[in-house]
Amino acid sequence: MKILVINPGSTSTKIAVYRDHTPLFVCSIRHEAEQLAVYTQITDQFDFRKALILQELQARNIPLDFHAIIGRGGLLKPIPSGVYVVNERMKHDVLTSERQHASNLGCLLASDMASSIPGCLALIADPVVVDELQDIARISGLPQLPRLSIFHALNQKAIARQYAREQGVPYEELRLIVCHLGGGISTGVHLNGRIVDVNNALDGEGPFAPERSGTLPAGQLVDLCYSGRYSKKEIEKMLAGQGGLYAHLNSTSIPDLIHSMEMGDQKVRLILEAMIYNVAKSIGAAATVLCGQVDAILLTGGMAYASFIVVNLRERVEFLAPVKVYPGEDEMNALAMNALAVLTGELPLKVYE
Repeated sequence: MKILVINPGSTSTKIAVYRDHTPLFVCSIRHEAEQLAVYTQITDQFDFRKALILQELQARNIPLDFHAIIGRGGLLKPIPSGVYVVNERMKHDVLTSERQHASNLGCLLASDMASSIPGCLALIADPVVVDELQDIARISGLPQLPRLSIFHALNQKAIARQYAREQGVPYEELRLIVCHLGGGISTGVHLNGRIVDVNNALDGEGPFAPERSGTLPAGQLVDLCYSGRYSKKEIEKMLAGQGGLYAHLNSTSIPDLIHSMEMGDQKVRLILEAMIYNVAKSIGAAATVLCGQVDAILLTGGMAYASFIVVNLRERVEFLAPVKVYPGEDEMNALAMNALAVLTGELPLKVYE
């Protein structure tokens, strides 16, 4: 089975070609800020990005004879986990979405390119809006503000299934806590194949992270919003983009910050330890959802490469369950394997409604 993977990001478009489980090539097409600045809406970048993808495939002499093209899922309405065929409803929803994100282009590019290839499926898998929350997890202290499920669904599901395969146990029989440690941090409770509780990592809920503020003292946040010192956009940037490590230390580079700490910077040490402390608390809270019956805690994402973070986090949470580390976030492989699972009948093909 030949599969094309398309993953549009804010400053790049990653593409990969797979033959079954084997990647034939993976590349990242970089986009300069001035190239993208001419487009009012992200979806206006469609023709620009498509042309670059076709140019890259042609340069590598790769014919357009794919069995499936899978794109990174965008900010759709909440849906259960799975692999979805791209349909007109999905395309309409990303084109009219209030939330602008480059991932919205994924299904549009997959659909357009697959339409000219006989028998080729256009797919997405596990977008950030995957919603499998149990009802009790949705309730906050205000009925106007229900808790939302927006997080690193693709990587969390892929890592959980990888762990299940390694253990020789169906994913649907496991009780896991998966913590994605990236620019944002999400801590998901996986119960019998569903993520029944997770923080809204996109908007900064949960532990503070390299660029997200995390859950803040509500009264002080209200005072800040009405202080007259900041616009709505500036507050939103504080919550997601310029919060967390960036707000405290003016950097989101974990290697650079750890180097500064090792050179004796005590402020950096304190802030990093505070972030780890908050992540540990989120894992501890997640364990209560499973009544303490946790099969494993899985750490993943880019920060899982940093031994300082992993060692200190492990010390705080390993009493709950065995800790397994899966550094990085291999989105391209996760997307390809989801497409392959549909093509081979291992996973059902779902319809977005």
